[in-house]
Amino acid sequence: MSLPYAILTALLEKPSSGLELTRRFDKSIGYFWSATHQQIYRELGKLEESGAIRALPGPRQPTRGQKKEYEVLPAGRDELAAWVARIEDPKPIRDALLLRLRAAGVVGTEGLEAEVRRHLALHRAQLAEYRAIEERDFGEGGKSEVDRLRHLVLRAGIDLERFWIGWLETARAELADLGAGAAADARTGPAATA
Repeated sequence: MSLPYAILTALLEKPSSGLELTRRFDKSIGYFWSATHQQIYRELGKLEESGAIRALPGPRQPTRGQKKEYEVLPAGRDELAAWVARIEDPKPIRDALLLRLRAAGVVGTEGLEAEVRRHLALHRAQLAEYRAIEERDFGEGGKSEVDRLRHLVLRAGIDLERFWIGWLETARAELADLGAGAAADARTGPAATA
C-alpha cells in the first residue's frame, strides 16, 4: 500500500497537520494517489505509532480541537528512501468503463455512448486543469530538482489525459458506427421485408 509513502512525501515537503494534508491531497497528490480524509488520519496514527513521524510540540496548554502538526523522523525518511528504490511491477488497469465495453459485446451498447461522452468531458476538464497547473507552477525556466520531478509527474497526468481523450474519441466513433449499423440492419432485416 502506497498511502503511507504519499503521506511521508507530503510531510517531508512541508510539515503539516492532518487537515492541511487532506487539503494538499485534494489539490495535488490526490490527482495520482487518492485517499479519504479518514484514511489519511488513520495512516497518520499508524506512522506516529511506528516512529516514522511525530507531532511537533504545541502550546503548553492544548486547546480542544487543536491541530497537531506532524514532521517526518529519520526512520520515516529511511523508510521512504527504501520504498523509492524498491522494485515494483506496474499495476494492471482496472477501469469499469473498459469492462462495460467488453460486456456490451454480449448485451448490446444501449446507453453506453452517453457514458463514453460523459467520460470524454471529464477527461477534457481534467486535462484543462492539469494544463492550468502547469502554466501556473512550471511556466518559467530555472527549475529546481524538486520542481523538475513534480513537473515530470504532472506531465504524466497530462499525457494520460491526452491518451484517454484520444481513446474515448475512437470509442465514441466506434459506438456511433455500431449504432448506425444496427439501425441499418433493423431497416433491411427479415422483419422489414416481410
